[in-house]
Amino acid sequence: MRILFDHGTPAPLIPFLEGHTVTKAKDAGWDELANGELLKAAEEAGFELLLTTDKNMAAQQNLKGRGIAIVVLGSSQWRIVQHYVRRIAASVNAATPGRCVQVDIPFS
Repeated sequence: MRILFDHGTPAPLIPFLEGHTVTKAKDAGWDELANGELLKAAEEAGFELLLTTDKNMAAQQNLKGRGIAIVVLGSSQWRIVQHYVRRIAASVNAATPGRCVQVDIPFS
């Protein structure tokens, strides 16, 4: 699966998403795009999933009919996120187009 990491998504998570191709929004030149523009650009470029820490993404965007899935992380801090890599990978693997799933990550 082709995954786009939004600017707040911790890069150390990449090796834990085995079997997927990950691109950071900044590397694609999209780090300044607003949410709707980012989703559109990602879909047009063939990305299948957006991994983000923006908890408002689902509420701000109409995902019905979209060809991209969204997984929202409950934290952007690697020191916390690293304890939930299995949960995150499972959510990524189960993601379906047009749906948004939030991975609950308690603040510790």
